[in-house]
Amino acid sequence: MEPLNVLLVSYVFPPVGGTGVMRAASLARYLPAENIRLDVLTTRNPAAVGNDPTLLKDIPSSVTVHRTLTLDLPFGVKKAIKRFVKGGKGAAKPAAGQQAAAAEKKKPGLLKRILDNMLLPDPQVTWFPVLSRVAPRIIRERKIDLVLITVPAFSNLLLVKKLHREFPDLPIVADFRDEWIATSFELISFSFSDSPRAEQTARRIEAETVANATAVVAVTEAARQKIRSRHPDQPEQKFQLVPNGFDATKLAQSPSTAPRNDGKVLLTHVGTVYPSTAPTSLVEAIHQLPADVRSRLKLRFIGHIEEPHFKQALLQLGDMVELYGYLPQREALAKMDETDYVLLLNTDPLNVGNKFYEYVGGGKPILGAVRPNGETCALLDQMRAGWWADIDDVEGIRKLLLDAVNRGDTLRQEFRPDTERIAQYERAVLAHRYAQLLHRIAGRQQRSEANETNSALVQDLQEC
Repeated sequence: MEPLNVLLVSYVFPPVGGTGVMRAASLARYLPAENIRLDVLTTRNPAAVGNDPTLLKDIPSSVTVHRTLTLDLPFGVKKAIKRFVKGGKGAAKPAAGQQAAAAEKKKPGLLKRILDNMLLPDPQVTWFPVLSRVAPRIIRERKIDLVLITVPAFSNLLLVKKLHREFPDLPIVADFRDEWIATSFELISFSFSDSPRAEQTARRIEAETVANATAVVAVTEAARQKIRSRHPDQPEQKFQLVPNGFDATKLAQSPSTAPRNDGKVLLTHVGTVYPSTAPTSLVEAIHQLPADVRSRLKLRFIGHIEEPHFKQALLQLGDMVELYGYLPQREALAKMDETDYVLLLNTDPLNVGNKFYEYVGGGKPILGAVRPNGETCALLDQMRAGWWADIDDVEGIRKLLLDAVNRGDTLRQEFRPDTERIAQYERAVLAHRYAQLLHRIAGRQQRSEANETNSALVQDLQEC
């Protein structure tokens, strides 16, 4: 059988590092083994937190990567501008919850209002003029059978409507690594702009995307249901689920280390610290621990810290905390391998951070501060991957830390993860599932007159 020619569009791609790149990188690594000939369209100079050239070694030579320039500003420059328009370093939030953060918003300054209404739906929209010209050329020259667009950056979704007009019979899959509308505008989590015009733009682009895409893929069932609920006129089988996962081969390469003899209980947080992973409640809980418990506790934060006041709060913990900043994947996994517990912070009830899957795949017990009714909490319980407290319950977090320090080895001996369930989230397994979905979608386009594939797509959702 002839391979399926797929064009994967992703704003970030190796050698860019960080958790946001891993979905595209893993698809590029594993899809070629699923009778898929893959082309990748990405940026040459993305605004990214760091680089990890070792990720390129995992991309098969059969994958053709097309890199184009973008006018987006470098990551550090954008962050400096963001701090400036917000009026300096910013003040600490009075509560961890996103509702409290939203309630205290002040009227934005003139420069912020201008930027908020220019770069919509996000600053990466500056890539779209190039993207919209290059993608059709690749589709024609490479005889592409299906286009897969993974977001964020959400401005890439503008391509869906354009391609559908130009190639009406071409299957297009919109892959949402994060839930966009609810997260950005209902919870005020990681939105670039929360202005009324930004929300209107986002809702319009999402509606156009759903209407013109062949399928919409979410990474959690809660997110799938949320986006599906906003578009009740669309068929159920259009909305699919393919979760994020972990790479077992990478975790297996993470070096084991000798037991530490410093008498400390080490907690490690891997990934970006931004509003939906705010450490506010954690820091407050640590301050309320007895002095002898604090003296035995050590924390590591590996990754970019988005807000200055988050960094200031962590630094107030003194030599109890180590801030490493961004590290390449191999180094971050090695640090994770040294730890007693991995630390999970998540205020978002819909999205599950990619680091969660790295945590469970690495086999370390999780100490989580999460939403009790959220998707992350449900997975934690289903996988028996660790222990958690309500992200807004400072006393609950304090007791969780107290238990981890005082019970130590006894608590870790009680750790009995559901390895069979966890194995379902290996990236090779998920890529196989995704490949089946792509083949079926492409097949549905070829057999559209016979309407033979609705049941196949519904089965895909059930399997996923």
